[in-house]
Amino acid sequence: MSVARIASRYAKTLVDLSIQADKLERILEDVESFNLMTDESKDFYNFLKTPIIHKDKKQKIIKNLFEKKYDDLTMQFLLLLIAKHREMYLPEIADEFILQYKALKHITTVRVTSAVEMTEATLKKIEATLKKGELADETIEFETKIDPSLIGGLIIEFKDRVYDASISHRLDNYKKDFGENLYVSLVSR
Repeated sequence: MSVARIASRYAKTLVDLSIQADKLERILEDVESFNLMTDESKDFYNFLKTPIIHKDKKQKIIKNLFEKKYDDLTMQFLLLLIAKHREMYLPEIADEFILQYKALKHITTVRVTSAVEMTEATLKKIEATLKKGELADETIEFETKIDPSLIGGLIIEFKDRVYDASISHRLDNYKKDFGENLYVSLVSR
């Protein structure tokens, strides 16, 4: 079975259990915290992925790290996955849980990459345009990134779409167009 399929199934199970226990928001906090730890600590990530460490030792370490911080449901879920030798998929399960939560709550994450810092007014205009065109859900959450190599303009990514209005992209297109220009290539002979 593929990692994506495993992650999707376990994440859905955790979402369903969280809803039944009326703890969805609390479990989301735990999962985001766990996700952050796997992203920031390569050692922790490798600890989860390695088959060398015995499951009892892994459960003990997870209990020591999270038992006082996380909800009982989250802890039971983590310990169960370790018992079933599925801990290597926990980072992917956490990512998928967050995606399923956002889909459930109708939240669209929009990544905006620009050459300079984005103003709040510009982000509001982007939000209004996406909502007007019914391209995004009710709630939009922005992730902004600065990339000076774009020279100017911006790149907007959400769902399966990419809108590239950067100057570097336009320059690349011009290079391609001039490279394929038959008139110029015939004249230069």
